[in-house]
Amino acid sequence: MTTLPAIFVSHGSPMLALQDSPARRFLESLGKTLPRPKAILVVSAHWETLHGPAVSLATQPDTIHDFGGFPRALFEMRYPAPGAPEAAERAASLLEAAGIVVGRSSTRGLDHGAWVPLRLMYPEADIPVAQVSIVRGASPAEHEKMGRALAELRKEGVLVFASGSLTHNLYEFRGQAIDAPAPAWVSDFAAWMQDRIEADDRAALLDYRKAAPFAAENHPTDEHLLPLFVALGAGGKGAHATRLHSSFEHGVLAMDAYAFN
Repeated sequence: MTTLPAIFVSHGSPMLALQDSPARRFLESLGKTLPRPKAILVVSAHWETLHGPAVSLATQPDTIHDFGGFPRALFEMRYPAPGAPEAAERAASLLEAAGIVVGRSSTRGLDHGAWVPLRLMYPEADIPVAQVSIVRGASPAEHEKMGRALAELRKEGVLVFASGSLTHNLYEFRGQAIDAPAPAWVSDFAAWMQDRIEADDRAALLDYRKAAPFAAENHPTDEHLLPLFVALGAGGKGAHATRLHSSFEHGVLAMDAYAFN
């Protein structure tokens, strides 16, 4: 069986599901370039739990519309992929073997960090999907450890798919056009991340809040970058990183995507 890469994508605004952009076109092509997984395990910025990660065991996960103020067409979208409870339980056992306490949810559906990019990548919704949460208040290093625990799934046909945003400061969004240029504080942070990711400089990456330029400006809170560290860990020690895509939306959202293998 082919070992799959661990993938990190930036999912940007929910409008990615409706609005044309370079990032949308990239995601529409991404599913065609990857070996077809038997299941997908999504690590989304939009499912946070306390004290430890949780996995979703739903057999028919609902499409969660966890946003407001967007066109009605977004709320009418569904992503009816079957659940992947076996992959989720396997993920839980791997995390527990690494000494990580894991919760389980039988009802958790797919939030927009999961279904928006997956709807573009796999529009037939015919690949089973489960989610694993990030942990509120846990460090990048703790999330990288989660990823290392999940790395074995890549050999078992499961796509570890981390969905967040390379930059995410919506306080700085003031109606800029989708193709507005990125200010230096956004582009400099994205360039630093690319340099350190491609160098596999984990020490700098895990300490990004101190080491990276404009870290706090791009991430007032950590949750949209934490999935990246799960993907980094799941790539394995000394993982080769490939930047699959780079663009900016509305000036403040860096839409970079990476593969780790």
